[in-house]
Amino acid sequence: MKVSTKGQYAVRAMLDLTAQSHNYPVPLSNISIRQEISLHYLEQLFVRLRRARLVNSIRGPGGGYVLAKKPSEITIGDILRAVNEDISISECADLSNRKKSLCDKVGDCAASIIWQKLAKHIVNMLDSITLDALSKEDKKKVKEKTLKHSFAFSI
Repeated sequence: MKVSTKGQYAVRAMLDLTAQSHNYPVPLSNISIRQEISLHYLEQLFVRLRRARLVNSIRGPGGGYVLAKKPSEITIGDILRAVNEDISISECADLSNRKKSLCDKVGDCAASIIWQKLAKHIVNMLDSITLDALSKEDKKKVKEKTLKHSFAFSI
């Protein structure tokens, strides 16, 4: 499985929204600047995130986006599915795609069992990681990185 730029940007933008929101709307232009993601691209992603009810939009002056749920209730899997990110790892693991498959043995091959199990583990893992948990990890990393810098002064 390879997460596309679309999925990576959606997760980064949602993490940014989690960190910056504090129950106030965050303009996409601010997220665009901080994350170095095209505003036009973010607008497309946030339409999908809003349709999935992961974010709410606030119009007017001082408007922007806020999380529609608590960060502890939004998973990385939710975000990836909202932007139509393909989470499957192979045709063998996606039995819903049987008719479109290039392989005529999809679902009947013994090797497909491992791909299906692996896909299930990946989905379960993505569904177990919340924005809250990932945000805390990010803050921890930033703090550790800051503490590692040593400054030397000479007069």
